[in-house]
Amino acid sequence: MSKILRGGRLSPVRKDVAEFTSSIKDDAKLFNAVVQINTAHVVMLTEQSIIQSSDGAKLVQALTIDLEPKLNASSEDVHMAIEEAVIEKTGAETGGNLHIAKSRNDQVATAIRMALRRQLLDLMLSITKLQESLAQASERHLKATILAYTHLQPAQLVTFAHYLLSRFDALHRDFRRLQDAYTRVNVCPMGAGALATTSFPIDRKRVSELLGFDELLENSIDAVGSRDFLLETAAVLTLIAINLSQIAEDLIVWSSPEFGLLEIPDDFTSTSSMMPQKKNPEVLEVIRARAAHVLGDFVASAAAMKNMPSTYNLDFQEVTPKLWSALESVKNSVTILAQLIPNLRVTSDVSAKAAANFVAATELANILVREYNVPFRSAHKIVGSLVKSLLAAKQTLEDLSPEIVGKIAQSSAGIELSVKARDLISLSNPLKIVESHNVRGGPAPAEVRRALTARKKNLIAAKARISKMKQHLQQAEAALKLAAKFISQGEIPVNTKLKKEKLKVE
Repeated sequence: MSKILRGGRLSPVRKDVAEFTSSIKDDAKLFNAVVQINTAHVVMLTEQSIIQSSDGAKLVQALTIDLEPKLNASSEDVHMAIEEAVIEKTGAETGGNLHIAKSRNDQVATAIRMALRRQLLDLMLSITKLQESLAQASERHLKATILAYTHLQPAQLVTFAHYLLSRFDALHRDFRRLQDAYTRVNVCPMGAGALATTSFPIDRKRVSELLGFDELLENSIDAVGSRDFLLETAAVLTLIAINLSQIAEDLIVWSSPEFGLLEIPDDFTSTSSMMPQKKNPEVLEVIRARAAHVLGDFVASAAAMKNMPSTYNLDFQEVTPKLWSALESVKNSVTILAQLIPNLRVTSDVSAKAAANFVAATELANILVREYNVPFRSAHKIVGSLVKSLLAAKQTLEDLSPEIVGKIAQSSAGIELSVKARDLISLSNPLKIVESHNVRGGPAPAEVRRALTARKKNLIAAKARISKMKQHLQQAEAALKLAAKFISQGEIPVNTKLKKEKLKVE
């Protein structure tokens, strides 16, 4: 435990206990946020005349000029390390007032939110880059017909562009979840103190504004004790990881010789140390595995938090690193996929496989309904019987004739049917079948092209929102620096003066 917390109620701490409970190794992510929090707090204390302007000046200078805290286990955490460094620079009489009207409880909750909101914005931007990659690849594969599967059985024909667009849309939902989570992350707990605020006349709203928060997390118990924002973020990260894992699984399976649908670029694969013919999709396998880590981090975090009593507990300290770990795994996976997707190559002509697996059977049933007024259930039965008969004869739909269809229709459904040969011939062209599915959200190239145009507009809007949120944080940081400058010069800036000066800077 920090030496400045010893000598009062407690005697010196054991070294092994200090190392066991220290969070210093995980606190590097919070350093800048904690410095800003302390700076904003000093500005507010000075403006509120809680501390003298001369002390405020010294404290701000100590915080903003060459601050070099000792980030080791003896300091317990980054909060105490910074306070110790300030006291060392200013002396105990001045530096000892840095912690007036605040606690590590409200400070750490604020610092985590500040670090997290930056990472959320970075992740949102990374997701838009992956979406761009998916959109670009879709444009190149508008007519690349592939087999789609249900239950891992050949089902229907689509295009690779249609598949890629499905992943684009899933990522769009992920983006919106992150955006929603951001609104609940970017609220300020500062001023809540340990759990019951303070008897000093602090201005919580002022600190919140200087730190770039959208609003105040008002109730003091809720402010220091809530980590639902952390769990919510971890849950969203888990959903993203599941989405990425499914993409990886699809690409792994489809690149195998048994499917032979596509080829993964060499620089995202490896070979066997023994078998020289191998091309292993190891990058995708790592993405798939790391998705499990993200899920595990979420479950571990939820399990740790469910039995905690209200307000602050040090258990929180064990949960936060899992958030950073999950963020890193998801961000890295998104980034690597954004580089891999544009280099995928569709390698097979599905015509033969489509014929062998009777994937045009659904369209044949549709033709019987649409062109020959056969009820769909009867058409389904007729086509099912046709497939069974062809399989027994080791034939495919390409071997169909009007006579065979008529015979099976009569024997299976008691329907007299005379189909035209041209309707049967149309079943042998996979792209024509795909083009016929030209409904909203369907795989027809024309519909996919329309959908791509709409989604590109969504991407532009999403990037604009990210830019606006980043700009808000940058403006707050500039306002904090300006306020700190006034304080460090021995002035007490009133809000109106600060606003005018801020406008000049902008």
